[in-house]
Amino acid sequence: MPIRSRGIRAQGALLQACDQIASSGRARDNAQMTDTTATAHDAQQQIAEEFAFFGDWTERYQYLIDLGKQLPEFPEAAKTEANRVHGCQSMVWLVPGGDAARMHFQAISDSAIVSGLIALVLRVYSDRPAAEIVATEPEFIQDIGLAKHLSPTRSTGLAAMLARIKSHAAAALA
Repeated sequence: MPIRSRGIRAQGALLQACDQIASSGRARDNAQMTDTTATAHDAQQQIAEEFAFFGDWTERYQYLIDLGKQLPEFPEAAKTEANRVHGCQSMVWLVPGGDAARMHFQAISDSAIVSGLIALVLRVYSDRPAAEIVATEPEFIQDIGLAKHLSPTRSTGLAAMLARIKSHAAAALA
């Protein structure tokens, strides 16, 4: 298939997915990256449904990049060594907030694809009770086929980010 046709098809698939998401009544407040789904499990199902719209990984990677561009501004002052997630090839910073009843996370990366991964992780884990965060396994990674399409270093970084989020949640429960 010619490159131009693939690009048009990818744009069409992206627009179709956006229309479907908007019409589903599960709109998110992109300024806060807050998912309005009731549970982390529901958020993971929604992610799987969104990724099912795309026919190939070129389109899925573009969608990840687009999600990463929607992350809210991250304060430069928070880009400290204490907030840095180690184990990531890219620079990633994660700031926890809230308490055991509702934990909120802010994060950012210097990589477009990693920023997209952050957007997915925040949809599942941010603004949830700490107990739910600790109990939720990141099933969406397998469900959308992400595990077999990430480089080993990105997989390690994603695991480090998830471990850090769960660690903060466990500490809030203690």
